[in-house]
Order: sequence, then structure tokens, then C-alpha cells
Amino acid sequence: MRVIAVIAGGLLVVGGTVLVVVADQQRVDALAEAKAAVIRAQERLDEAQDRTELLAAQLTALRSTIAEQDAQIADATGFLP
Repeated sequence: MRVIAVIAGGLLVVGGTVLVVVADQQRVDALAEAKAAVIRAQERLDEAQDRTELLAAQLTALRSTIAEQDAQIADATGFLP
């Protein structure tokens, strides 16, 4: 009977160890996946910021053009160039 208990105990220890190793590997995999997702999100954010800066520069140029045109339209003398 002791032999059966020792064998059953050994199997439980081995099974528990396998479960711990598998769970740890899943945790490591999930952590690596989360880090990769953060890196991808940061890259997308950087690209969006670059596009935003480009669009802001274009918007500034357009606003300057509009201001010049508004000044021409608001000519109070009645003589448009």
C-alpha cells in the first residue's frame, strides 16, 4: 500500500511541476505578446504624430493664404488688385 501511495505522490508532484512550468511559459508568452503590442501601438502613435505635424504645417499655410485673400476681399477703397 505504501508503494502505491509513494507512486501516486510522485505522480502528483511531477504533474504539479508540469502544471507550474506550463503556466509559467504561458505567462512569459503573454508578457512577450503584450510587449509587442505596446511597441506596435507606440509605432502607430509616432506615425500619427508625424502625419499630424505635416497636416498642421499645411493648415498653417492654408490659413495664411486665406488671411491674404480675406485682406484683398475686404478692400475698402473699391479697387481690387
